[in-house]
Amino acid sequence: MQTTTQTSPGNSSKLVLKRRKKIFTKRDAAGYLFSVPLLIGIFGFAIYPMIGALILSFKKSSSSFEGSWTGFSNYKYVLTDSMFWKSIYNTLYMGAFTVILGVSSSFILASLIHNVASSKWRNFFKGVYFLPNVVSLVATSILFSFLFSPGEEGLLNYVLGLLGMKPIGWFTDPSYSRFSIVLMTLWGMLGYNTIIFIAALTSVPRDLYEAAEVDGANWFQKWLYITVPYLKPIIIFMVIIGTINAMKRFTDVWLIGGTAGNPAGSLMTAVLYIYRNAFLASQMGIATAASYILFMIILILTIIMLYSNKKNNLD
Repeated sequence: MQTTTQTSPGNSSKLVLKRRKKIFTKRDAAGYLFSVPLLIGIFGFAIYPMIGALILSFKKSSSSFEGSWTGFSNYKYVLTDSMFWKSIYNTLYMGAFTVILGVSSSFILASLIHNVASSKWRNFFKGVYFLPNVVSLVATSILFSFLFSPGEEGLLNYVLGLLGMKPIGWFTDPSYSRFSIVLMTLWGMLGYNTIIFIAALTSVPRDLYEAAEVDGANWFQKWLYITVPYLKPIIIFMVIIGTINAMKRFTDVWLIGGTAGNPAGSLMTAVLYIYRNAFLASQMGIATAASYILFMIILILTIIMLYSNKKNNLD
């Protein structure tokens, strides 16, 4: 007579946990082997440069390999440099307008496109608004240099002239240059953000809208009280990613304002400040110190946004 032993669900789960405690098994060898090239790339192109830059930030060096140890003098120099804080102010100024206007306008635009009845027209609007994202940033800068040309030959100033207004130095007047960069950035990023939001809008259950219609809600109330709260995680994600990208702004201001961030340093951003010290002034120690300070600023901003979002969810 054979006896069979039955394993309870609790015992089976314990056996599974014991098996999972093993970090490496023969069955996992192939997986680890395929991961080796990726791990080498991460270490060689991410971890090692970060460690090397951290060490270099404590040295007085004009190259990536040599230099004398100076402690925190590079950090002290950067934190007391008025040009660095001006670059941080310019970066935050342009970044705030870019993120607020970019996320809000793309979300509204995505909502309008999503409500278009014809799928043919929906696809048409998706393609039209995504098209600027395909254009390179260099071509975009050349295009907007023509549109925002300070003389009457510029398209916008020509229109202003027809309205009896004086020409504006969009990229040559410090009062307008930063916001002109924001407008140029919005034109390029609007389509990408819109596509992300359109994809997210398809995940909103239709039952919620139908229930709201039964309760007498109009289209604006459905959008405000159903769509916006349901897509709040996506909105927060887009704000965080937009903030990180805005803090790393370099190419557009470099193409428009040059390495000096003209006019009058109004387009000097944090990354452009790092570039100037690293490759023009050959002060790699100061540049890497500024890089780590910028990293800490981005990290703090990200933590604040995540904490605020978590606190609002708890409330």
